[in-house]
Amino acid sequence: MQPPHRDQPTLVQYMCERTRHLHSQAERSGIVAAILAGSATRSGYALYLRNLLPAYQAMEQALQRRRAEPGIAGLAQEPLFRAAGIAADLEDLAGRDWRFALPLLGSGERYGARIAAVADDPRLIAHVYTRYLGDLNRGRVLRAQLLRGFGPDFPMRFMALPAMPDAAAFSQALNAAGERVVDTDAIVQEAAMAFELSIAISTEVAALT
Repeated sequence: MQPPHRDQPTLVQYMCERTRHLHSQAERSGIVAAILAGSATRSGYALYLRNLLPAYQAMEQALQRRRAEPGIAGLAQEPLFRAAGIAADLEDLAGRDWRFALPLLGSGERYGARIAAVADDPRLIAHVYTRYLGDLNRGRVLRAQLLRGFGPDFPMRFMALPAMPDAAAFSQALNAAGERVVDTDAIVQEAAMAFELSIAISTEVAALT
């Protein structure tokens, strides 16, 4: 697949179409479904964050390292970075020893390892799309449900989005990054894999809590 011309779908549109069914599956599965239904537990949410953390750490380390590259510069926006917020929430939720109190599951380890494996090639764009655009599009809904279920004092630095750009602006940055890529099929396929890895975490966490 060549980069889209003006009369073709953009990279974000390609990824959205390819992952549409996985997006729906993600919202109907595991701990994410429980959050949306208002039935998630505090311990379940903490375990979920603990297993998302390696993915964000790997992605943000790669973005920091590659931030001078023209195709990555628009994606390496520090207001988007979530790893520090997740770690702070985990300390509030599970104490300073959260790394020992909360297990790193196989699904969480695999997600982080996959991002690390593609950190230096264009497939990193797919993970930025899946995580950050998902945060922008769905984060406020999840935040509202957590506030409703646990109250205003619940630790939600991970869900704090006021400084983040809007989804449309970030979509443009993703498309601009894609314009520099010859083979966008690999990015689209990686986006589907990213959703599958995320769903695996959500499902495994729900099975344990």
